[in-house]
Amino acid sequence: MYHTRLLKKLLFFIFLFAASSSAFGQTKLPVKLPIRLPVADTTKKDSVKLPVPFTPPGAIKKYEDVVNKNFTTQTGLFTVHQYRDTVYFEIPGSLLGRDIMVINRLSKGPGGYGMHAGEELDQKTIRFEKGPDSSVRVRYTLVINEADSTSSIYKAVISSSLDPLVTSFPIKAYSKDSSGFVIDASKFLKEKNFVNNISASTELGRGVTVQSMKDVYIESIHAYPINVEITISKNFDSRKEPGTPVTVESHTSFIALPEVPMQRRYFDPRVGYFADYLYAYGDEQQKSEKRDFILRWRLEPKKEDIGKWKRGVLVEPAKPIVIYIDPATPKQWRPYLIQGINDWQKAFEQAGFKNAIFGKEWPENDSTMQIDDARYSMLNYFPSEVMNAYGPNVHDPRSGEIIQTHIGWYHNVMSLLHNWYMVQAAATDPAARKPKFDDGLMGELIRFVSSHEVGHTLGLRHNFGSSSRTPVDSLRSRKYLDAHGHTASIMDYARFNYVAQPEDNIPQKNLFPHIGEYDRWAIEWGYKYSGAANAGEDHRIMSKRVSERLAQNPRLWFGDGETVKTDPRNQTEDLGDDAVKASTYGIKNLRRIVPNLYKWTLEDGGVQQNLPDMYKAVRDQYVRYLNHVLKNIGGAYRTVKADDEPGDRFSPVPKDLQERAIAFFDQEVFTTPTWLLDPSVTNKTTEPADPNFVQDIQVRLLNSLLDITLLNKLMANTEQYGDNTLKVEDYVNNIHARIWKPLSADSIRLDRYQRNLQKAYVGALLEILLNKDPGITENDAYSILWADLARLKKELQQSSSKAGNTLTKYHFDDLQFRIQNTTTVKQGN
Repeated sequence: MYHTRLLKKLLFFIFLFAASSSAFGQTKLPVKLPIRLPVADTTKKDSVKLPVPFTPPGAIKKYEDVVNKNFTTQTGLFTVHQYRDTVYFEIPGSLLGRDIMVINRLSKGPGGYGMHAGEELDQKTIRFEKGPDSSVRVRYTLVINEADSTSSIYKAVISSSLDPLVTSFPIKAYSKDSSGFVIDASKFLKEKNFVNNISASTELGRGVTVQSMKDVYIESIHAYPINVEITISKNFDSRKEPGTPVTVESHTSFIALPEVPMQRRYFDPRVGYFADYLYAYGDEQQKSEKRDFILRWRLEPKKEDIGKWKRGVLVEPAKPIVIYIDPATPKQWRPYLIQGINDWQKAFEQAGFKNAIFGKEWPENDSTMQIDDARYSMLNYFPSEVMNAYGPNVHDPRSGEIIQTHIGWYHNVMSLLHNWYMVQAAATDPAARKPKFDDGLMGELIRFVSSHEVGHTLGLRHNFGSSSRTPVDSLRSRKYLDAHGHTASIMDYARFNYVAQPEDNIPQKNLFPHIGEYDRWAIEWGYKYSGAANAGEDHRIMSKRVSERLAQNPRLWFGDGETVKTDPRNQTEDLGDDAVKASTYGIKNLRRIVPNLYKWTLEDGGVQQNLPDMYKAVRDQYVRYLNHVLKNIGGAYRTVKADDEPGDRFSPVPKDLQERAIAFFDQEVFTTPTWLLDPSVTNKTTEPADPNFVQDIQVRLLNSLLDITLLNKLMANTEQYGDNTLKVEDYVNNIHARIWKPLSADSIRLDRYQRNLQKAYVGALLEILLNKDPGITENDAYSILWADLARLKKELQQSSSKAGNTLTKYHFDDLQFRIQNTTTVKQGN
């Protein structure tokens, strides 16, 4: 075999805010919905009188003999007694059987291990129960199955859903009124268990040996009405630096979940919400039913406003959503972060609530409030070089009710914002032509990211399809942008308006994304009162509402680009309803930016560190534009519809768009983009021996276009849609004509880029044709490529005599030799 595939296929996907948190993908805990009898009201502290069981003499002491005057006592979710290293929990009988969420967060940690104070280490749901002997047990609550207690199948569900027993505590004493139990938690709090666990899926969990925990010390304990907070320091062995201890201070929150779970709202794939699930069983079923329910905050009106709320009058919630800003946040950015939170007010008004969400600065001088108190939600500011931000939430696994959030904000996200805004907007916004933006501009960029991450904490997923609802030409219209913005959702990855041209005179405010029509609709759908008596009825009402609203306004469409990656409308970093037209405009602006890069990146005292970074950002942006177009070739649209809605769920990308995509590549890639090799930039950023970016990207793209997977997609589309889509033979002929068009000249003189492209073309064909995999060889695409190679062989023979210089002749001879040898090898097999 004499050919080599020159470079790997095109890999262009670049994501912002990729976090290992619920912001980007819910981590499904193996949890089961407990089916138990109601427990007593915890507001009535003396409502439960527990019988004293028979116990061996001396095993259970008098209360005053256990909790003596030496102990400091705190009352809250459960009472905590502490004296030196001894810690007693006094568990009220009313708490038995209650679901309690246990959340471990990093309070203080080591540098270089990828985690920062406030980030989650582990999460479990537990419950206390009275053991058959003189003990209090702890079980994990695993929410997996449910059944109506009146059904026959209920017993089978219960028998098959036994929650694991975690630990058991001997009862040291009964409460003074015999309504609760005193247990000794001293040893437990220092052992390897769920209180001290660090999940192996976290960065810190991968960096230390969790089982090596030692030198454990209880730093503090605080009890509050619905939660107990415990801070524990400990040492671990480092995986990164064996023999070196790693000191960690973690904070554990015991949070009582609501005694009566919030009514669920079942998931609808046409509106983008994070969801949890369980399996429901019933006597009348003919198959098990998976029930997905969305994650959302419990917003309910004050008692005196319930009537107004049901009539659709705007009311204030009994408990608004409040997110506090970490006092470690630089002061100049706090107002913008707060505004990004408060921008969601309008969306909640559409859902029936006013004053529903607030961003606030943390009251640093208020001794009654502790940052570690799980009742407060925070935006945590991380001193990190990571260019990221994420918006997780903690939710009740039984209902989807969001309990709290700790948004993660990495300091260096500003670097990413700067680079993206310069390469996408500097052609139209003079304020973007600086190595360091003014605080006002950077503040607005921070504000939009803040709104995006808050959207995640409200339950919203990414809507990567939203930007495809905007006509490309409308992105150049100030009137349209004033009314709609450049994308219908801030939950899209539609960063900045790169389509707008300098002559359009689009103001800066219309270059940023804002909370849009889809976002307001999604909050309305998730949070508005439906009038339903139960979750099933609510689902029927809300499903009908989705159908009606989408029929009225196509801009409310949700494009799921995370679980459905095949639909070219659901891409990241793209704009508009026509990738070819949008990318053409984007490249026109890049052509304007490159000659000015040196001037726009100059910084007092700098030694040209900025220019290489920005030149790379330009190249990355160019690649994004190519990727947006590439995905349309062989693509198909996927539109979720209700059972009673007309129209197909799947449809092909129009043939015309695919043909224009090929013409786009011919114009912007195969016709050598020498503007990317501007000497004012390359002579300051690139060594001659470095890989040639333009040559590299030309070959990568061509290899992707001639990849057998793409050819098979084209063939499958033709089989399903017929003449409505692009046929493989027409596609191959189109690519062939553009790569080999110089052969029609009377005197052929090929430059290095043309010769390299033609070699890559032959190499791509030969890689497929020499393959022995039946999945590749036993289809029509394989036969079409053999025919194309035979045609090319004749064309090269005819063109060899027209070579206008020595290098071109050598090139033709080389290609003929490769083809001849490959054909001989194939025939020999």
